[in-house]
Amino acid sequence: MPDTVLWLRRDLRLHDHPALHAAAGAADGGRVLPLFVLDDRLWGPSGDTRRVWLTRSLRALHAATDGALVVRRGDPAAVLPEVVRELGAGSVHVTADAGPYGRQRDEAVDTALGEVPLARTGTPYAVGPGTVTKGDGTPFKVFTPFYRTWKDHGWPAPAGPPPKGLRWATSVDSQPLPDEPDLGGLELPPVGEDSALDRWHTFLDGGLDHYDGERDRPDLDGTSQLSAHLKYGEVHPRTLLHDLGAHRSRGAERYRSELAWREFYADVLWHQPRTAREYLKREMAAMRYSEPGPDFDAWCEGRTGFPFVDAGMRQLRGVGWVHNRVRMVVASFLVKDLHVEWQHGARYFMRWLRDGDLASNNHGWQWVAGSGTDASPYFRVFNPVTQGLKFDPDGAYVRRWVPELRHLEGKAAHTPWDAADGYAHDYPQRVVDHAEQRQEALDRYAEVRS
Repeated sequence: MPDTVLWLRRDLRLHDHPALHAAAGAADGGRVLPLFVLDDRLWGPSGDTRRVWLTRSLRALHAATDGALVVRRGDPAAVLPEVVRELGAGSVHVTADAGPYGRQRDEAVDTALGEVPLARTGTPYAVGPGTVTKGDGTPFKVFTPFYRTWKDHGWPAPAGPPPKGLRWATSVDSQPLPDEPDLGGLELPPVGEDSALDRWHTFLDGGLDHYDGERDRPDLDGTSQLSAHLKYGEVHPRTLLHDLGAHRSRGAERYRSELAWREFYADVLWHQPRTAREYLKREMAAMRYSEPGPDFDAWCEGRTGFPFVDAGMRQLRGVGWVHNRVRMVVASFLVKDLHVEWQHGARYFMRWLRDGDLASNNHGWQWVAGSGTDASPYFRVFNPVTQGLKFDPDGAYVRRWVPELRHLEGKAAHTPWDAADGYAHDYPQRVVDHAEQRQEALDRYAEVRS
């Protein structure tokens, strides 16, 4: 029987992998070649954080496949036919891609393969984008009814462990993995499928039951931090949802809804590909915005003089991840205190984030900017001080990431201007007056609403 190719993309794992089962079934006793193509269209725009994560994830998968993983660099439409010829493969198997570029790329590969079929099996999501619609067939524009319908629709059970009798093909040469770029002081957690499952089981045993009450607290380890593992498919959301079925706590229900937000944003991007870069609510593009300048640089570097904002931006550059509550606050500060368009912030986040997912990141930014689906109203402006006092009540998060304020005890870390020695260690002064800039944001919003 002809060997088959398993072209891996955002599915870097061996368990719960329907496309792997399809490839093994098509081989029917033959061999499966696991292939990853380093596509410059994706590799080039990625920040170094994601490049390092991907490289380490591929290294882990190489070990899990007993060294069989083949890595090639180039245009997939040229690489796949080449590998098929070298192997004499009868088919190529993939997990369907839902992204705008991925869909176009796969069509080009399908055409380039000619008579060799490109079989799409499964999706990186529990429910494939475009599947859940309203009764009239139109897409949902608001999360809550999407969530209800998504739950009612349901999802398949996990696909289980790798197929029995699976044989890897080892007759095709691989190119070496690229060298990891220097991340400086940025530190990443363990990467790969085993690490993802370890993290998930630790969260299930210790954090899930408290998730509903602690998920907004950046000073606590109250979230699963699985977003990067999900982005690269080191674990499938279907696996998580299956395990959540054994839990009936409010935390489990809340976590399920957070997984659904990821699916909702993917669904929005499926129906509206332009919103990866453009305003979903086009009228918001007419608002007066300010060009990025020194204050934007201060925001990027975590030296705005607002401790909760600065802690978040330094966390981004320290570990390639930011707590979700803090993401909303720092995004609001950029768009509504500094009046910089959301695309600048979204691009900066994608440069540094280890979990830089186009749909989730860019639509999260649009939510804050008041221009996206199910958006927060523009007149909702997060106060960076009161948000910090509420969600980091003892100042522990600020002191962790802003060492200039570690001498201030408790909540005083959020208001160094009120302490006699608040600026004793060269913490910067505030770049703007929040109350004034809040009013400026509302005035600019009124101009496009009139």
